[in-house]
Amino acid sequence: MKPEIFADKILIWLGSFPVTVTMVTSLAVTIVLLVAGVWLARSVSRGGEGRAAALGRMAFGALRSLVSEAAGQSSPTLEAFAGGLFLFIAGSAVAAQLPGVTAPTSNLGAASALAVLVFVAVPIAGIRAQGVRGYFGHYFKPNPILFPMHVVSELSRTVALALRLFGNMMSGHLVVGLIVALVGFFLPVPLMALDLVIGLLQAYIFTILACVYIGAAMRVGEER
Repeated sequence: MKPEIFADKILIWLGSFPVTVTMVTSLAVTIVLLVAGVWLARSVSRGGEGRAAALGRMAFGALRSLVSEAAGQSSPTLEAFAGGLFLFIAGSAVAAQLPGVTAPTSNLGAASALAVLVFVAVPIAGIRAQGVRGYFGHYFKPNPILFPMHVVSELSRTVALALRLFGNMMSGHLVVGLIVALVGFFLPVPLMALDLVIGLLQAYIFTILACVYIGAAMRVGEER
């Protein structure tokens, strides 16, 4: 029996560093997304009128609109970050429809890593927008005694992000996998489509929540 980390099989060891199935799948999804992103970006930058350029402009416009509405302001950096989150989660959901492939986001470690990225991005965005004193000052308002509650709130929503993504992605893929094993491939096709829709919806929800949290940190000084 192969050793596991977060119920994720270890394929090989690079010295003392384990390489798991989720890592390999995540790398494959990332490479595909990078290639597709570069292709679309080049098509748009060249000012072409083909399908690739139209798709690129549509995708970039939708992302800009999503970030502006969720965060309350436009930010190229936030758009890139939010786009990366959405595309990775959505790409993982698409990859999970392939035979023998499990969505990386259905692994607790991977889902937690994405949530930690958001957790780290929140204070960074807040400090960039309001300064160190301006951002961290809100932890002591309206009363310094509430400081522990603010910290607990930050930590709890990070845990909630990870568990929500992990739970929904794992449960959907598990149910489809069980039905495929029991009754064959063709009958569960509608359920596989539903699983894909749920994955795309989770990507949208995760990205929206990340933008809301980061946008709130960027605007925290406006409350004064």
